[in-house]
Amino acid sequence: MNSDTSPAARLADATTRIARAAALRPAPHPVTLIAVTKTRSADEIAPLIAAGHRAYGENRVQEAESKWPALREGQDDIALHLVGQLQSNKADAAVALFDAIHSVDRPSLVTALARAMDKADRRPDCFIQVNIGAEEQKGGCPIADLPALLTQARTAELPVAGLMAVPPASVEAAPYFALLAKLARDHGLAGLSMGMSEDYETAVLIGATHVRIGTALFGPPA
Repeated sequence: MNSDTSPAARLADATTRIARAAALRPAPHPVTLIAVTKTRSADEIAPLIAAGHRAYGENRVQEAESKWPALREGQDDIALHLVGQLQSNKADAAVALFDAIHSVDRPSLVTALARAMDKADRRPDCFIQVNIGAEEQKGGCPIADLPALLTQARTAELPVAGLMAVPPASVEAAPYFALLAKLARDHGLAGLSMGMSEDYETAVLIGATHVRIGTALFGPPA
């Protein structure tokens, strides 16, 4: 990595790595780098905006509401992605603020989002989150429940863009990425939100269309 450890330099390095991995795919496709800014201050984020980066991710609705309206002022082309778990009672706020929601994982949330989208006449892209490692402590729908949840989301006219997953920690991620890619193909979905700071190049090689990178851009959280 470049000896310059500023967020902008790290962004340039990650962008280069993503492009290199994407070029090795049999059918290269664009990859969206989502800069995950949870717990990061406006002063930390501003250099990336100044460098021209336009896709950002937050884990919590309340945190995003507290900092992004000011950061987006005069920056109409910034896309904001919700990459953390979403409570159904926050659906209205999420639909109002975010351009994509990566954590649709249960029937009650599909219902709440459909109602919020109809009310706001605004339809952010939605990714169905899959509990790819069957981990009790993690969000995401069980693999066995994916067909029914997809059917419900499509019937409710949610704009389903693809699937999202977070593989188990401290194990090789590639088999889980490959499984998510197969599930997406089986269900006719093009979007794959997978890969974070430690494994995004592997995710891109396997077909990620969106990678969610925080620590590799900003360093470890304070």
